[in-house]
Amino acid sequence: MAEQKPGPLRKRFGQHFLADEAVVDAIIALVAPARGDRVLEIGPGNGVLTSQLVASGAAVTAIEIDRDLAEWLRAHFAADANFALHNCDVLKFDFDTLGEVEKRWKVIGNLPYNISTPLLMRLLDHAARFSELTLMVQAEVAERLAAGPGSAAYGRLGVMAQRRARVEMRLAVAPESFTPPPRVDSAVVQIYPLEGRFDPEFERTFADVVRLAFGARRKTLANALRRRLSAADLVAIGIDPGARAEVLSVADFVRLAGALHAGD
Repeated sequence: MAEQKPGPLRKRFGQHFLADEAVVDAIIALVAPARGDRVLEIGPGNGVLTSQLVASGAAVTAIEIDRDLAEWLRAHFAADANFALHNCDVLKFDFDTLGEVEKRWKVIGNLPYNISTPLLMRLLDHAARFSELTLMVQAEVAERLAAGPGSAAYGRLGVMAQRRARVEMRLAVAPESFTPPPRVDSAVVQIYPLEGRFDPEFERTFADVVRLAFGARRKTLANALRRRLSAADLVAIGIDPGARAEVLSVADFVRLAGALHAGD
């Protein structure tokens, strides 16, 4: 069969295809795919990363929303038994279909910038399935993911990510590395899920307290959390009622969640 070319770009999918071979090679070096690995690729696009992943011998499962691209990818990798494809919206993908939690996956993806935050939150919800995630995101999102307390970029996304994983900034990527170039800088981050069991009820409480604290970012914690915890409650667990959310560590938020959880 003659090789088909991918169809036209669709703006609604936020498509920007990686075209810089040096960046492609750098990302593959970070992932270090090998025979025996299970790799989940989000948004393979025109397959520039997919080709090297498949060539490594790893078992590659890709998720692509664009029908034309999915058809092209299936044809292009038809001879590769270690390639499988789901033509669907990754925000609706059932991660439980990936199999046993004990057999963990490497995740790689150039995340569409218009859905990167909700997608990151979904991936973190399923962090126990992954050994590592190597993700291209908007540079601003990467900074928020890795930021520490007291920095301007520190906020809800960073706290939620660092509760479940260790985040490392790896690679800055300029707009001209893509076709078409996005209007923003990009960055590659690696996310390493933490070991251990996380109680779903406690994690819902944790997410709730983080949302409340940063939802009223300019307010003191005493004001932001007044409907759930009193100033005296905060003092009792060693939290300054006059502090603001951006100065608290992840461990501080765990203590806040513990106080809320115990009272529920």
